[in-house]
Amino acid sequence: MEASAAKQQQQPATVKIRNLPWVEKYRPQTLNDLISHQDILSTIQKFISEDRLPHLLLYGPPGTGKTSTILACAKQLYKDKEFGSMVLELNASDDRGIDIVRGPILSFASTRTIFKKGFKLVILDEADAMTQDAQNALRRVIEKFTENTRFCLICNYLSKIIPALQSRCTRFRFGPLTPELMVPRLEHVVEEEKVDISEDGMKALVTLSSGDMRRALNILQSTNMAFGKVTEETVYTCTGHPLKSDIANILDWMLNQDFTTAYRNIMDLKTLKGLALHDILTEIHLFVHRVDFPSSVRIHLLTKMADIEYRLSVGTSEKIQLSSLIAAFQVTRDLIVAEA
Repeated sequence: MEASAAKQQQQPATVKIRNLPWVEKYRPQTLNDLISHQDILSTIQKFISEDRLPHLLLYGPPGTGKTSTILACAKQLYKDKEFGSMVLELNASDDRGIDIVRGPILSFASTRTIFKKGFKLVILDEADAMTQDAQNALRRVIEKFTENTRFCLICNYLSKIIPALQSRCTRFRFGPLTPELMVPRLEHVVEEEKVDISEDGMKALVTLSSGDMRRALNILQSTNMAFGKVTEETVYTCTGHPLKSDIANILDWMLNQDFTTAYRNIMDLKTLKGLALHDILTEIHLFVHRVDFPSSVRIHLLTKMADIEYRLSVGTSEKIQLSSLIAAFQVTRDLIVAEA
């Protein structure tokens, strides 16, 4: 009877692990599991081993291992039993106005631990979402309770953190991951999950995620679930990103066809594949740098494309902006002919 009860208890745990998104399932648990920014990790490891951890400010683009790093540090510093009483973790989904800084954060930082030596840890994830007032209130709290509490702020944009807080912390920048670091980790996940992936599929994953490990794993999982095979085409289709061949066609139409034909062809392709003009624009921008245009022509074209991108971000009509993009390329074509 007891054996069957134990078996039943084990079963939900395995089901739970199986159902987890791969991002969480393969999240690094220790500092040694982390694959990037070895210089930062070795510095933090030194701080921990010498018991001299300062207040930390980790910043950089999403999916580069900031939260994983500090959680791994916390797991190394505290045992499972004391984790709850020694670590306070708040992110953007929690209310972190000035009242929370003066209430829960202040009371957590100010209470000393009787039976345990060492300091407490307050992790404020997505700290750039905190209001100016809350950040100002935090300055004094950080200073006052340094003796028994360490603060770790994590953010994407350093400019959103007030200078007074920046000067109280040791700053570490987590840059985007390089393909050399991402590929081995992705191969490990592919092996564990028995994913059918081609070489161009792996390249497409790394290209589209642009240094964001979380994004790479999410694309890998969704493509695998949707198509069962991960190739360049399925990855691009799954993310709704234009294929290189599509971009080549669009460029060809814009430079070699008359305005009406180019507009009709591109609109048909956009509708057929559900492409966003912003994505098309980003890809074309890379092509413009590769194609050998005269410099004056290239400058004119890039200025026009920058204007179109700005107008798109404000929320203008895609049809009108597409007309503007084609017009810019047609003018470029005429300029090239004139120069020749």
